[in-house]
Amino acid sequence: MKVVGQSLPKIDALPIATGRPVYTEDMAPPQALVVKVLHSPHAFARLRQIDVSLALKVPGVECVLTYKDVPQERFTLAGQSYPEPSPYDRRILDEYVRYVGDAVAIVAAVDEKTAEKALQLIRADYEVLEPVLDFEAAEGHASIVHPEDNLHCNFPIGMKREKNIICTHKNEYGDVDAELAQCPVVVEETYYTQAQAHGMMETYRAYSYLDHAGRLTIVSSTQIPFHVRRQMAKALEMPASRIRVIKPRIGGGFGGKQTGAVEMFVAAVTKRTGKAALIVYSRTETFSCTNSRHAMRLTVRLGADEDGTIRAVDIQGLSDGGAYGEHAPTTFSVVGEKTLPMYHKARAVRFAGQVVYTNKLPGGALRGYGATQGTFAQESAVNLLAARLKMDPVELRQKNLIRQGDYSPIYKGKVLASSTLDQCITTGKNLIGWDEKYPVRDLGDTLRAVGMAVTMQGSGIAGIDTASAEVRLNDDGNYTLLLGSTDMGTGSDTILAQMAAEVLESDLEHFIVHAADTDVSPFDPGSYASSTTYVTGMAVKLAAEELRGKMLAQAAKVLEVPLDEVSFDGEMFYCEKMKTSLARVKLAERLALGIGKQQLTGQGTYGSPTSPPPFVAGFAEVEIDKATGKVTPIDFVAIVDCGTVINPALARVQTEGGIVQGIGMALYEEVRYTGQGRLETCNFMQYKIPCRKDVGNVRVAFEPSYEPTGPFGAKSIGEAVINTPAPAIAHAVFNATGVQLTQLPLTPEKVLNALLTKKRG
Repeated sequence: MKVVGQSLPKIDALPIATGRPVYTEDMAPPQALVVKVLHSPHAFARLRQIDVSLALKVPGVECVLTYKDVPQERFTLAGQSYPEPSPYDRRILDEYVRYVGDAVAIVAAVDEKTAEKALQLIRADYEVLEPVLDFEAAEGHASIVHPEDNLHCNFPIGMKREKNIICTHKNEYGDVDAELAQCPVVVEETYYTQAQAHGMMETYRAYSYLDHAGRLTIVSSTQIPFHVRRQMAKALEMPASRIRVIKPRIGGGFGGKQTGAVEMFVAAVTKRTGKAALIVYSRTETFSCTNSRHAMRLTVRLGADEDGTIRAVDIQGLSDGGAYGEHAPTTFSVVGEKTLPMYHKARAVRFAGQVVYTNKLPGGALRGYGATQGTFAQESAVNLLAARLKMDPVELRQKNLIRQGDYSPIYKGKVLASSTLDQCITTGKNLIGWDEKYPVRDLGDTLRAVGMAVTMQGSGIAGIDTASAEVRLNDDGNYTLLLGSTDMGTGSDTILAQMAAEVLESDLEHFIVHAADTDVSPFDPGSYASSTTYVTGMAVKLAAEELRGKMLAQAAKVLEVPLDEVSFDGEMFYCEKMKTSLARVKLAERLALGIGKQQLTGQGTYGSPTSPPPFVAGFAEVEIDKATGKVTPIDFVAIVDCGTVINPALARVQTEGGIVQGIGMALYEEVRYTGQGRLETCNFMQYKIPCRKDVGNVRVAFEPSYEPTGPFGAKSIGEAVINTPAPAIAHAVFNATGVQLTQLPLTPEKVLNALLTKKRG
């Protein structure tokens, strides 16, 4: 392959480096109304009365909207294909506010100062209710977070609204309890994973306006433009045909922007006033008024023979859904779907539990999407089992892991078509120096320890998400690639262009990439679920192949030779037999002049019945200060099987970024609340994300496999890479202290307590 597999620079690398690209806020018309939202000061309350009369008297205030002024249709902000599994449990504005930060009113004014002044003049009288703040006490709590009786679920997700249960889930194969009863070795532990914030550079923002035909146009920093259109159609009670959503350049998302956040506020203002409107969330609002990773409690039981053969895996879970149910059923189900197949020799496996409502920030999508939480719990339990068996954790995993060609009942009997996980483990073990360093070395004032974990994810959502792409041959002989996917800085536009270029045997300089405009782009569910490379990539490949076929057919007509005698090298069409040729540019010119009577386009649509998993083996080396308990990352090695690596340089930085986020979850990051439900970690002074000095050395290598259902053999990479740091670092701490810490993050206080526990024997 000439283009695929090459570490080509991102097609927008130089503009980004020189500050030339424009983002959502840069594009807003200067006369746009500035929109601000009044947020609830209470974790749970009902509005008795709201008086906006003083706010409306402020010169320059265009409108003030309360729950009485907006449609009352319920919807979900989860960016998921219709019919969404997430419950329709919210309105644009509601009589009830369900967390500190929930929307109470919308103000639109000529400038920010005026809008802020108007916010302060709104008088809201609340009936303050007892909030549900502990997710372990949510079920059956005296307070019902959603007392209304008109919630709607598209599927029977096991909701018990009156008990604060959003959904229930169970996935089981075999008789787990009977199998555990027969196992000579059983380990059981309960693990807690915290809520984690996204921390993307660009906060949530959007603007809206009416075009010349009176259609509502929303320009938003979103991962899901087509889903936003559907959300707004329902929320505003408008036909989707009257709404257009455009995604310009986006400054990061990490899953947060797979959930709608601000689009409904500007859209409501534009619908009411007919004027353009702009909203830009502050960093505090981004932390406290949008969504975070679901906090979870996961109890794991593993049963094994004395030789280390794992015979049973049982995971019982409870997830904190927060005030609304966006992504609750799907994130929770992924906990089991992306962990239970890992250890293939188990005769019985089970994942079961529920997600509950609380009066806290809603849970949502964040890189890893449930697999991160599940991996921490299951891998920590496997490391506990290895210690109980006095067995090397590497050996234990190699003995039990699923391999290429194996069947998994969790995959409904489908065969695992591609995997080099065993090689990933071997390579990682050698790179970290496992045999020399395991388990711990005493350096006097500090301890040096190593730990490991493995993970799997998926590639798109099998049988649900379907993406389309279009490639056009332009009049100048160059190509336009039309996409509905979202490049969040990952370089997906570049790798998709590489795939098209590979098929058309061209250079990237001949491609114009246009992405994410619901009026122009072919449908794509958006950039989430690790779907872009695998699902959209296959659509691009099919589209380019169709265009190539049409170009060959037209060239054959021009050259007046049979189609099977024409070849194409990307620049020229040849007929060796007749010694004739035609340049691609000349063919394009003839078509533009009308001689060909058509513009040549190729279209591709792809949805996969499978979601082939990428795999990662992660190895951590950390240093622990005996006096303080501080854990300092020294080295992290990640070995990745993502199928064929389309662009090694971009895949490497994707992996490095995921590892850093995983280290943040392991050691530094935690969404915390006061006893009254107010967010404490509402800015980067309180919410600590790791900088370059906090993560130590990060090394990445690839062990490619070939996935037969993927474009050029590729699988996904975006999410799997975040999953191993937390369990691997926790394992290293376990090896150093002899105490397994079960609650993230691993703060110095927790580690110091473990060291003192070890000292006391």
